[in-house]
Amino acid sequence: MPTDTTEDVRTRGEGVSRQVAVLPVGSFEQHGPFLPLATDTLVACAVAREIAAAYPVHLLPPVTISCSHEHAAWAGTVSISSVTLHSVIRDIASSLRRSGVETLVVVNGHGGNYVLGNVVQESSARGERMALFPAPEDWEAARERAGVVTSLLTDMHAGEIETSILLHAHPEFVRPGYETSDFVADDRRHLLTLGMSAYTDSGVIGRPSLGSAEKGKALLASLADSFGTYFSLLTSDGDSTRG
Repeated sequence: MPTDTTEDVRTRGEGVSRQVAVLPVGSFEQHGPFLPLATDTLVACAVAREIAAAYPVHLLPPVTISCSHEHAAWAGTVSISSVTLHSVIRDIASSLRRSGVETLVVVNGHGGNYVLGNVVQESSARGERMALFPAPEDWEAARERAGVVTSLLTDMHAGEIETSILLHAHPEFVRPGYETSDFVADDRRHLLTLGMSAYTDSGVIGRPSLGSAEKGKALLASLADSFGTYFSLLTSDGDSTRG
């Protein structure tokens, strides 16, 4: 959770032509027997914290429940509708603008939050400054830099990337069993129709056994570097100097 006070935010904004807020969006859904339901939120927050440590941004608390309908077959998963998530992001962006923060970056930790792309498209078309991070290209660059073996296609859920980030950022939340839980299902063309349960019994699609804390640290560092282009694009003076 962010620890800023009002004075912290005010001081950070002094001399900055356009403030940038960063909003982590996670989910509350199954991640196999060894990662917590809050995994996507923990990942989004880890990325957002890395960004906030490197750039002068206003870090927001996370949205913790989102669109996890494809995981409904597993106990513990909770979802809201895409319409609700769309409205929540729009309301947060509007509130920020009223307080003088004109730019919002949504850090998405859950691949099923397709509607976030629509929110950003629509906002940009209205002349509002908003971005969605990380893009697939950012994840691919991070994967290569960290030495992640599994492709982004195979590493779909509770796999090498998510396990690595949690082993680095929150090792206390990773339970035994990830070492023997690899499962691959690259052909998922009917996922939206049938849900995850049609492709995996455990809830895992990927190779978590390959995860490591070292890879998690490198993944987050790479994403922080990639964010520099976004920061430059979204600030009117183009200042991408890291803090």
